[in-house]
Amino acid sequence: MTDMFSLQGKVILVTGAAGLIGREICSAYVEYGARVVMTDVVPEARLSSLARALTRKYPKMPVPVVVQADVADDASVKALFARVAQVAHGRLDVLVNLAAIDAKFDAQASRIEPSRFENFPLEQWEKSVAVNCTGLVRVTQEAVRQMLRRRAGHIINVASTYSLVSPNQSLYRFPGERRQKYKPVDYVATKSMVPNFTRYLATLYARDGLRVNCIVPHGVDNGHPKKFRDNFAKLSPLGRLCAPAELRGPFVFLASEASSYMTGSTLVVDGGWTAW
Repeated sequence: MTDMFSLQGKVILVTGAAGLIGREICSAYVEYGARVVMTDVVPEARLSSLARALTRKYPKMPVPVVVQADVADDASVKALFARVAQVAHGRLDVLVNLAAIDAKFDAQASRIEPSRFENFPLEQWEKSVAVNCTGLVRVTQEAVRQMLRRRAGHIINVASTYSLVSPNQSLYRFPGERRQKYKPVDYVATKSMVPNFTRYLATLYARDGLRVNCIVPHGVDNGHPKKFRDNFAKLSPLGRLCAPAELRGPFVFLASEASSYMTGSTLVVDGGWTAW
């Protein structure tokens, strides 16, 4: 069983690697022996700093490769995959599609978009579609082309509980605040594409040696203020947010041979949120 979960020798590309979940799973993949390619739209210097921290933490494991790229830009994505092919001699075992635009409510990000649907700016809608939908397709096409050459590979898409259920907007209603906040429509609509996109690819390429699965995380703790934590606890069966480290197991599992008979699946890691 230990060998089944090993990632030694695997080349794993993670988009959105500088984000909260991206940092955590890149750390897990390096710990389990993978050669990780970290990419994000942030400056390459920031990615390099994250990679150096992982090298210090896991000095006996392969050194992560960093490539700055914008999934919304075709030339940038082509350059990314040219670099992946160069450093890994054309091999790509796993793609993790994490890059996305999301209106977050935490201490590290701007306040959540206050607009209800009828007032939501279409410019923001178009930006989200460019990254969360078109960017997802663009990166996945490039990955599939590389994987088909070896007739092997695994794609892990990342959705949201809001791809399975509608947001409970009371989560964003806080005592003492006159203006109600809302989870905006762009994130909900674009993430709703992901599970069925996963099933589409899984059934299309199953006989070509490719597996495609989807993870649905929810409520990942990122220094949220107490009023948000209190609301979340009331609405979650487990009564708390998800610790980032609790995502390591699901992502390692799907990247490893331990999940070899899974394709087209949606693995929900939401503390029971969608069970109610």
